[in-house]
Parts: sequence; C-alpha cells; structure tokens
Amino acid sequence: MSPSSRAFATAQVQAGYDAGIAEHTAVPSIHQSNAFEFRSLSEARDLFALRRDGNIYSRAANPTVLVFEKRVAELEGGVAAAGVASGQAAVAIALLALAKQGEHIVAARQLYGGTVDLLQDTFADWGIAVTFVDQDDTDAWAAAVRPTTRAFFAESITNPIAQVLDVRAVAELAHRAGVPLVIDATVATPYLQRVKDLGADITVHSATKFLGGHGTSLGGVVVDLGTFDFTAEPGRWPQLTQTYARVPSGSLVERFGATGSPYIALVKTKYVHDLGPSLSAFNAFQLLQGLETLDLRIARHSASALEVARFLEGHAAVARVHHPGLESSPWHALASEYLPRGASSVFAFDLPGTGDAGADFACVEAFIARLRLVKLVANIGDARSLVAHPSSMTHSHLSPAQLADAGITPTTIRLSIGLEDPADIVADLAQALAALTASPATRTAADASEPQLAASSAR
Repeated sequence: MSPSSRAFATAQVQAGYDAGIAEHTAVPSIHQSNAFEFRSLSEARDLFALRRDGNIYSRAANPTVLVFEKRVAELEGGVAAAGVASGQAAVAIALLALAKQGEHIVAARQLYGGTVDLLQDTFADWGIAVTFVDQDDTDAWAAAVRPTTRAFFAESITNPIAQVLDVRAVAELAHRAGVPLVIDATVATPYLQRVKDLGADITVHSATKFLGGHGTSLGGVVVDLGTFDFTAEPGRWPQLTQTYARVPSGSLVERFGATGSPYIALVKTKYVHDLGPSLSAFNAFQLLQGLETLDLRIARHSASALEVARFLEGHAAVARVHHPGLESSPWHALASEYLPRGASSVFAFDLPGTGDAGADFACVEAFIARLRLVKLVANIGDARSLVAHPSSMTHSHLSPAQLADAGITPTTIRLSIGLEDPADIVADLAQALAALTASPATRTAADASEPQLAASSAR
C-alpha cells in the first residue's frame, strides 16, 4: 500500500517508521517498544526456541537494556549480564537461579536490611533455607555448609557500617564447598573493586545507586563472571545441565556453554521471563548515562567521604566513625589491600548513646533536623549527600540481636557522601553537631561510652 492511499487512521499508527532501518546514532537509543517485529514466522519460531539470539519482547530482552548489560559485564570482567528492575530483584533472581525449594544458602549477617527481609522471610516462604554468619568469621562460613548448600552470598562493602569483606578468603571457602560466591558490589562498584579478580563468581548491583548516580532511575544487574564451572558436579545444577524445556532437545549448558552464559540464560528465560522484574528501556538509557562518568564520580565520592570521616573522627560529639579508610577501623588493612582506588563513600558514625531508646532517637532526630545540605533520603549513591537512621529506617525490621550483630546501634547514622564541595558537607555536619557538643549530658554520655567502644573495636 502506498503512503498516498493510506487512510488517516492507518497513517497515524504507521507513517514515518521502518523497523528495519538503522539510524546509526552515536549515543545508545531508547528502544521504547514492548515487542519487536519478526521478519518471518520461521525466525520467530527459532527465537522462541532459543535457537537464535534476538529480540522478542521487552520483558526479557530489549536492545537498550542489552547495551547496559554488555557495558556492566565488561566493567566487571564478566561473560554476560541480566538487567532487571531493581537491586532487590537482582539479588532475588541471582539466588533463585541457584537454589530451589529444599536447598540452602549461606549469607553474611551484615547485609542491607531489605536483603535480610528477602532472605529470612520470603525465601523461607519458598522453602529455601538461609544461614546467616558473621562475615569476618571464616570458621562460621565453613561450619554452615550443608549438602544442600548452593551459594555463598555477601556484600563486598556493607551498608551501612562499611565493613570490608575478605573476598578471597570467603571465595576459597565457597569453592571448597563446591558452590559459587555471589557478591553484592553495589557500594564498591567495579571501579573501586573488581571482585572477579578476588575469586567471586557472580556479582549483583543495585544500579539505582552509584552506577546510575543521580537518584532518578531504579535498576539492577546480575553479572556472570564466568569463573564457576557448573559442569564439574552436574548433578548439583540440573537447571543448567539437564534438558531444559525451553530449549528443545538440550540443556542450557549445551546451548550457551561455548558462546555465552548458561546461568544468565536461565536468569533471563525463566526468572525474568516468568516473574517479570524487567528493566525499562528508558531506565537503562539513564543508567548508561550514569555509567559514562562512573570513575570520575566514584573518585570524588570516595575522596570526599574520607575527608568527612576524618572530620567526624576528631569531633567531640561523635562516639565512633565506621569508615574503612580510617587507620582506626578494624577493616583498614583489608581496605588497603582490596580498595586501592579509595574506600566507601557510604559509611556510618555513632552519636553517644544513653541507653534510653526514646532519648537516643530524639537526639538523632534533632541532629538530622539541623542538617541543611545533607538530605534525609532512603537512598545511597546519589549525586547529593544523604543521611539515614538505619535502626528506624533501612534496617528497622531487624531484631535487636540482628542490629547488634550488624554493628548498628540506636544512635548509628548512615551517610552517603555526594558530589558537593566536601568543605560544605563538613560545615553542615559541624553546625548540626555543635548543639550536641554544647550539651553537658552528651559530653557525659560520650565519656561513658569510651571503654565500650574500645572493646567493640577490638572485637
């Protein structure tokens, strides 16, 4: 049908676009389309049977998302990646692709509160057992292993205390148990630390945070680093090594083992496809814009955070600062070894506690209320400096014992240092702390807390 003979209703839907023409844009395009046109039914059949790579439907694959996946995979030194709707979705599907009902995961107990909720509540509902261990206790990791264990999971830099994981040691224990080590590298990013080089096998990110960097777009990503051999014990991984119903007459290892990632193929074709935590093309585009300046931003974030941490460590109204770049940190040696480009810009500090929950909350609330530049926001990795109170916000679902195990007290305050001038950030914190310095009650509490803090540091 020629354009001149098309009716108005037809033209308003189809005029001006040819699905087969490449525009050769210099910047990745936003492919804002739910689905994609097939050149023939035979092509469609091959795509649905996974005999051919290509675009079918944006729930599981989209050209803009694919660029994002390839870029993050290369930054991590991985073989393939899956972009998803959020960091929480990335953690969930990364682990669901490894452990099913009746199986088991060993996880660090020093995790973001939402991840603990996922593992101890939702995974329990699905019949997947999780044992939480102190990430610094290698004996605890080894002792927690069961015949049904299918993964070790931890954050390379924890949120909010900024503990640095001994990735090499935990990776060795995971491999001794015959399972992959999955690392949440959200806080470190591949610029500060590429965990593949330290023995990790799979990494996940909340791309919402530093990868995007501007607090505008949710997203997550799972990366197969290509280091774990699922065929060494094929009976442990039937989802990858046995016939897969969505690949006629073959397994995912047979179909993708030589050219890609059977693991990421499973993540996409089953868990993203079936559960639908899809990354939109528009969000992938915005995350790609963030990735283009990742090294520049992270260098500024990290340097400014250390400057702020040093200021806080010397302030009379601060009981303790949790930053691995400080020589006083129990994780300073690991940070020096594993984070040569700089330590975390997400860290925490404690105000002096009184033991009275109401009084401690009121003290924290008054401090936060005095801040003007640093914003009270439940996010990290933003261009703006952010503050949060873990025990009443991000980790509020944890029990008192879990909070203590994670190093979080009622007066712990989390900071995510942004891209503002560090002198302005310090000035804002200083004026908010000034009222505490002037309070006799606060000075008494700070003095009383010193022995306890020293003992805690030693632990």
